[in-house]
Amino acid sequence: MLLVDSHCHLDLLDYKTLHNNMNDVLAKARACNVCYVLAVATDLSSYKTMSDLLGTRDDVALACGIHPLNLNNACDYNEIRRLARASNVIAIGETGLDYFYNKETINIQQASFREHIRIGRDLNKPIIVHMRCSCSDILTILHEENVRDCGGVIHCFTEDRSSAKALLDLGCYISFSGIVTFRNATQLREIVHYIPLDRILLETDAPYLAPLPYRGKENQPAYVRDLAEYMAALKGMSLENLAEATTDNFSRLFHIEF
Repeated sequence: MLLVDSHCHLDLLDYKTLHNNMNDVLAKARACNVCYVLAVATDLSSYKTMSDLLGTRDDVALACGIHPLNLNNACDYNEIRRLARASNVIAIGETGLDYFYNKETINIQQASFREHIRIGRDLNKPIIVHMRCSCSDILTILHEENVRDCGGVIHCFTEDRSSAKALLDLGCYISFSGIVTFRNATQLREIVHYIPLDRILLETDAPYLAPLPYRGKENQPAYVRDLAEYMAALKGMSLENLAEATTDNFSRLFHIEF
């Protein structure tokens, strides 16, 4: 059985008290059948940090981009494009729109989101989308920028059924995090039933959003196993079948062979 953490921030984990180093984190993950990790950048500095720390590995890939809340400085999209050409970069992002924390930069966020999609299309690498309080504009931009040409995933999905349908109609995948295990996530669990099995991904978003029973603690890739067990129960299927389906989905979207 092989599980994938489709979204985590390896550079932000606690290497002072919880983990010795990245090798330690990834060994803990493998012990829980989480054998592949997509390490997602939030800016170019975090991308370069992860790239330097990881070196060349066959169990970790990278995503390169700038989070919508990290757009304070001028963004060098030519540099993103250059870095993203690397063979171990399999996705563009994390990009998207966040109107919850910052409405003053809406125009900048939208322009950046479009540039990320265009880079994804040019390089044939899917985009990783952060969406908060911005679903309508996300859908508009995904449609106008022809996201189908490169593909994409909405990470840490928490929206409603109509939003999920619109995203699925655009060809996007839907990724679920530990939030789905939270006691107040009844509506999100209903969405899990609605999303077709062949469009679901699993993620930790580590170090954030640890699933039950670890809520309130630092998240890590190993906890994908706990999320997968919970999701399998929701879908009324075996853990092995859910793992196979979600790993196949990851492989198909990101052009990775296991």
